[in-house]
Amino acid sequence: MRVIVALGGNAVLRRGQRPDADVQLANVRAAVKPLAQLAREHELVITHGNGPQVGLLALESAADPSLSRPYPFDALGAQTQGLIGYWMQQALQNALPGRPVLAMVTQTLVSAVDPAFERPAKFVGQVYEREQAEKLAAEHGWTVRPDGRQWRRVVPSPAPQRVVETRLIRKMIGAGVIVVCAGGGGIPVVRDERGRLTGVEAVVDKDLTGALLAEALECDAFLSLTDVPRVMRGFGTPEQREIGHTTPHELRALDFPAGSMGPKVEAACRFVEKTGDMAAIGRLDDAVGILAGTAGTIVTPNGRWPLTSTL
Repeated sequence: MRVIVALGGNAVLRRGQRPDADVQLANVRAAVKPLAQLAREHELVITHGNGPQVGLLALESAADPSLSRPYPFDALGAQTQGLIGYWMQQALQNALPGRPVLAMVTQTLVSAVDPAFERPAKFVGQVYEREQAEKLAAEHGWTVRPDGRQWRRVVPSPAPQRVVETRLIRKMIGAGVIVVCAGGGGIPVVRDERGRLTGVEAVVDKDLTGALLAEALECDAFLSLTDVPRVMRGFGTPEQREIGHTTPHELRALDFPAGSMGPKVEAACRFVEKTGDMAAIGRLDDAVGILAGTAGTIVTPNGRWPLTSTL
């Protein structure tokens, strides 16, 4: 099968960890093990989150006295694509000797009039206690919001319309290359009336971009892999329970947090509704089991997977 994996940012930097390079590199090497298993059996495209990394770079840029103004988020997104892409490319090459792997810096087209630019909602950077978050917001002109029990910076997250380099990615897959691309949802760009591209101040959701790219590449499966085994119905309540095999209609009838599980569920539903193929949400370590239908939350038009399953 042709499979696209949207890898959660916690695969590179877990909540509460110091953002040191050696910590993140060790996490990437661990994350690559289940991905390498998938790549041995399937055509594989990998995208990844960059929230912690792009937030760290933004903080460093804002505090750098040698700069007239902080670097914009499109430039910071490009930096994180190069950094994380390099780590993943090297780890995959070491795990799969002889297999060609390419990490690409890619752009994601968004609308210049997307209302998301007026309503920042995408979490980036590390978590803070409320008092510290509000202090940083006042110092740097940030918008901050609660993320669970702590607070984080939020930035605009416009809807992805197309990955600009889609045709090139398709050529690489056809040549047998494992492609790492659209990291952090891709570098957000808009096209002007003359057709020229320009970066914009935003971070695109990597799950929504992954689902869009999966559709454009005619993938058979879209996997959103994170640190939770399944999507939960009634999360945090006494009625909480895991969702196994389900449909977009059933998932859309439920409520999920906009800053965390919500985009993953929306991306999975969109892919299944548009293609009739399979999407799933689950743990990275369960990737092989998810494709086999024995782990994760599996989303299909009729709630069955594999197609011969009687579940």
